[in-house]
Amino acid sequence: MDARKPDLWPAPHTDGPVRAAVRLPGSKSITNRALVLAALSDGPSVVHRALRSRDTELMGSALTELGAPVDSAGEDWKVTPGRLHGPATIDCGLAGTVMRFVPPVAALADGPVVFDGDPHARTRPMGQVLRGLRGLGVTVDDEGRGLLPFTVDGVGGARGGTVTIDASASSQFVSALLLAGARYDAGVDIHHDGKPMPSLPHIDMTVEQLRLHGVEVDDSEPNRWRVQPGLVRATDVHVEPDLSNAAPFVAAAMVTGGRVLVRDWPRSTTQAGDVLREIVTRMGGTAELGDDGLTVTGPQTLHGLDIDLHDVGELTPAVAATCLFAESPSHLRGISHIRGHETDRIAALATEFNALGGHVTETDDGLTVRPTPLDGGPFRTYADHRMAHAAVIVGLVVPGVRVENIGTTSKTFPDFAGAWSAFVG
Repeated sequence: MDARKPDLWPAPHTDGPVRAAVRLPGSKSITNRALVLAALSDGPSVVHRALRSRDTELMGSALTELGAPVDSAGEDWKVTPGRLHGPATIDCGLAGTVMRFVPPVAALADGPVVFDGDPHARTRPMGQVLRGLRGLGVTVDDEGRGLLPFTVDGVGGARGGTVTIDASASSQFVSALLLAGARYDAGVDIHHDGKPMPSLPHIDMTVEQLRLHGVEVDDSEPNRWRVQPGLVRATDVHVEPDLSNAAPFVAAAMVTGGRVLVRDWPRSTTQAGDVLREIVTRMGGTAELGDDGLTVTGPQTLHGLDIDLHDVGELTPAVAATCLFAESPSHLRGISHIRGHETDRIAALATEFNALGGHVTETDDGLTVRPTPLDGGPFRTYADHRMAHAAVIVGLVVPGVRVENIGTTSKTFPDFAGAWSAFVG
């Protein structure tokens, strides 16, 4: 085996339509927001059906390290708030929610808190979160880099107030400051000043979770969010299935002309993954929401797609992989910000698809996908779970696709490889 590719997993291939059902694990985005708010609340609470993955376990460990123990022994995680304290060291791994959501919490700790993570995490943008914290009266030492590693000098509280940041690279910058805002002396008044912000549904999710915990939030003005100071009410949260993780399963129906049931799809949700229903329809399939969940039926012929994915950039790898098998070219736009995700997803997708014989070109803000016959071969994931999703979709149609480091999917989906193999089989 090539030493440069030590973990090449043969992606399951099928010559016929996939007809199957899947039950997804809980949403990472909801789980980690709920854990943060539980740690800041006025009493113990339970996060029901929490996702158990690397990202959520890192969040649980971070909050426990700060003095709010998270008992993750069962499917339902119990959080007991306590006095937040330092000194502490937080391992962020490659989790954007940990490296961005926890520093505002650390500002409330009594002592210094050091943040660091995986090597690639040190390249992910953090400057606007740190700028926002400084504007709210928090002392942060990052040696002027705006990147990991850095230290938050907690003094047991934070002034809060009004601050302006540029969140055009990630909506997590805003969510991070909102989540802890009610515990700051003056609350927080966050203004976004810059290019249109990506992934707005994730801010809607943050606001929804804050209100669920009794926090007063005013989001009536564009690009402005105000959180009033006050208690965060202890509230048990039931975590929805992770709809972004539905993308490869939905794609399986689309690229094979099959029929897939995604169980327990919520009737109403703030999750970005709900846009999959629209994408399915635009590409010629059908998406029917019923009592059991969402049933997706793939078409005989896939239509090319021209779409702005600005608010749902995390779906790009799976959508781009699906577009490889359409009858006409596709144009995916509005996603320049995903160059700053776990890897430069635009460059990585073009590189890996073209290595299999594809005709995919990068644009200023996305990808153009021109369908062409593909060959099997290795597919690098760059330690990015969404890249692995793209790879397994291609492998359904193209024999001989071998996925490097399929284990990276544990970031949001425990044993994805086993679940995918059983689903296809």
